[in-house]
Amino acid sequence: MIEPLNAILVALIAGLAVWITLARDTFSAVVAFIAYGLLLTLAWVQLQGIDVALTEAAIGGGLTGALLIGAASRLRSSERTAAAEQPGTGLKCFAAVVSVAVSGVLALCVLALPTPAPTLAQEVAANIGSTGVGNPITAVLLAFRSMDTLLEAVVLLFALIGVWSLTPDRFWAGRPGLRQTADPNGILAYIARVLPPIGIVVGLYIFWAGADYPGGKFQGATILAAMWLLTIMAGLADPPAIGRAGLRSVLVLGPLVFIGIGFLGVAVAGAFLAYPIGFAKPLILAIEFALMPTLTLILGLLLLGAPQRAVES
Repeated sequence: MIEPLNAILVALIAGLAVWITLARDTFSAVVAFIAYGLLLTLAWVQLQGIDVALTEAAIGGGLTGALLIGAASRLRSSERTAAAEQPGTGLKCFAAVVSVAVSGVLALCVLALPTPAPTLAQEVAANIGSTGVGNPITAVLLAFRSMDTLLEAVVLLFALIGVWSLTPDRFWAGRPGLRQTADPNGILAYIARVLPPIGIVVGLYIFWAGADYPGGKFQGATILAAMWLLTIMAGLADPPAIGRAGLRSVLVLGPLVFIGIGFLGVAVAGAFLAYPIGFAKPLILAIEFALMPTLTLILGLLLLGAPQRAVES
C-alpha cells in the first residue's frame, strides 16, 4: 500500500510533468522544471538513493535549471513570433500518437522484465572490498563502470568546446559573459561574501566523503561552481579568459589523469582501467582529485557561456 506522503509526492511530480508539457510560457515551464527536479530529489531520498538525490538536486534542478533560465531569457524576444506559428492539427495528432507509442513500448519493456529482475548487485557486493572504498556508488562508477565515467567527463569537455565555438571572432580567447556591476553594498554582494566560504567547505566535504559515504566529485564540483558563479554575479570576481594556458590545462587535467591511469592498468593489470591489487583506492582517489577542479571549471564555464568581451575589458 502506498503511503500518503508518497502518494502526494507522485501526484505532484505527475502534475508538474503535465504542467511543463502544456505550459505556453517558456519561463513558467523552466521554473516548473526546477521544482520538478527538487521533487525528484525527494523521491530519490524516499527510495534511499542519497547519491542520486544529491546529483539530481545539484545537476538536474540546479545546473540544468540555471542553463534553461539563461536560454529562456534569450528566447524572450522571439517567443511571441514562435507562439504565433502554431503547428497544424495533423502534426499535433502525429506527435501525440508517437508519444503514446513510445510510452507504450517502454511500459511493455518494463512489464516484460523477468521476476526477479536481472541485477549485478550480488556481484558488486561480492567484489566491492577489492576497490577499498565504502560507497558502492563510487565503486561502481570508478571501478566497475569506469569507462562510462571517463566518457561523461570527456562529453562535458566537448560540450564546453561546443559552447566556445559560438564565440564571435573578435572575442575569441576573451572572457565569457558580460561584466557584472552589482551594488558592492547590496544584498547580493553581502551573500557572495558570506556564503562561498561555507559552500566551499560543504563542497569539499561532500567530495571527500564520497569515497565511503553519499557524495562525490560531481556533487562537490557543482557546489564549488555555484559559489564561484555567485561571486561573479555579485561583481566580486571576473571570469578568466578562455585563452589562458593555465585554464585549459586544468580543463584537460581530469580526463588526462583518468586516461593515464587507464593505460597504467594495461601495463600492470592487463586491461584498460584495471587497477592493480591493493592499489585500487589510491588510484580511484587520484582520479577523483584530478576530476574535481576540471568539473568545477567546466560546470561554471558552461553557465557563463561563450566569451562576449575581449581580454582587456
